[in-house]
Amino acid sequence: MNLKLFLLTAAVVVAASCATADYVRPPPRKALHFPWDPKASPDPTQVHISLAGPKHMRITWVTTDKHSPSTVEYGTSSNNYTSKAEGETTSYTYLLYSSGKIHHTVIGPLEDNTVYFYRCGGEGPQFQLKTPPSQFPITFAVAGDLGQTEWTKSTLDHIDQCKYDVHLLPGDLSYADYMQRKWDTFGELVQPLASARPWMVTQGNHEKENIPLLKDSFVAYNSRWKMPYLESNSVSNLYYSFDVAGVHTVMLGSYTDYDESSDQYSWLKADLSKVDRERTPWILVLFHVPWYNTNEAHQGEGDEMMSAMEPLLYAAGVDVVFAGHVHAYERSKRVFNGKSDPCGAVHITIGDGGNREGLAHWYKKPHPDWSVFREASFGHGELKIVNSSHALWSWHRNDDDEPVRSDQVWITSLSGSGCLAKKDYELRKMLLEP
Repeated sequence: MNLKLFLLTAAVVVAASCATADYVRPPPRKALHFPWDPKASPDPTQVHISLAGPKHMRITWVTTDKHSPSTVEYGTSSNNYTSKAEGETTSYTYLLYSSGKIHHTVIGPLEDNTVYFYRCGGEGPQFQLKTPPSQFPITFAVAGDLGQTEWTKSTLDHIDQCKYDVHLLPGDLSYADYMQRKWDTFGELVQPLASARPWMVTQGNHEKENIPLLKDSFVAYNSRWKMPYLESNSVSNLYYSFDVAGVHTVMLGSYTDYDESSDQYSWLKADLSKVDRERTPWILVLFHVPWYNTNEAHQGEGDEMMSAMEPLLYAAGVDVVFAGHVHAYERSKRVFNGKSDPCGAVHITIGDGGNREGLAHWYKKPHPDWSVFREASFGHGELKIVNSSHALWSWHRNDDDEPVRSDQVWITSLSGSGCLAKKDYELRKMLLEP
């Protein structure tokens, strides 16, 4: 082996074994500012879409004109709308703030992997969306803790360059933090992407916004970001599930009850017990507060939820768990009960979407053996599930506005690993018993 080849090989080995990447971060970015336009208008704003059961899509938008109808016209040709759907509306007040008219309209049945053109409220601009495929491959874009900074815009620009089918967001959307107008500006910021591909989200701590004796938690979040909880037999918009192209995805709530006597726990047991790994060989789970975290930030905050729910996820053979909250990136080996386990889930913390609070720079040392890669940088992830057995995960750092694939790994589904056969007894006992 010549000297150059030896040095190159040594460098690759060192980089692969290092738990914390050696990277010099660019300076912080400023918050974005949006003009205030209080004029009443029937034109739709803050348009975003989400999956709403098999072959259906929910279109959500806001108008300042209280008389604007909740209709969506749609079709597969531009400006030629062959179908029409009527939806529902809601609104809310928050101290001195009054929201616009929030429209939720479900359209369908829709063809898979097809571009549709649509118009909201009978007037205004035309939008277009693409439905996900019904079979592999399928690609998920993943980014949490977005906020509304220049780093957020950079993350969204990078995601826009990705050929993805569904966006997954594990909590902390707008960082409105009681300033309700920022929910409106967040909707405007993400509209170009969120109106074209389904955004499936769960709540974080910045969505709570409760004021004791005055306002309940999650009023703005539940009003604006309605997810398919009814379609998945949940009683709360804070936790739900959906199937798409051979993938069963479960969205859980870190900020609603999760102990064994809770509605969420009972729902999760029932949901996982119905999963058919022949039809959906992959299971993904998202929630906000990470269970496996070697960053100094938010240490131990997920321990109680992990204690209650990790056995259920393990028994069901969950493949990948995504979380946010910690403003950094970290990927684990397959892990369970605090130790590496080939039949556990891969845990990925991806709370690095661009929030205004900045990055969580400090990690605990030495790192445990289950922590494979960790770095405090803004970015997003892409999970391309190629077939029933293999998926490629990659994390893309926002490096001076250029997309960089900084971490990647092939993941094999547990559905064909033999782990599920070993867990048959556990599955019956844990998931099927009342």
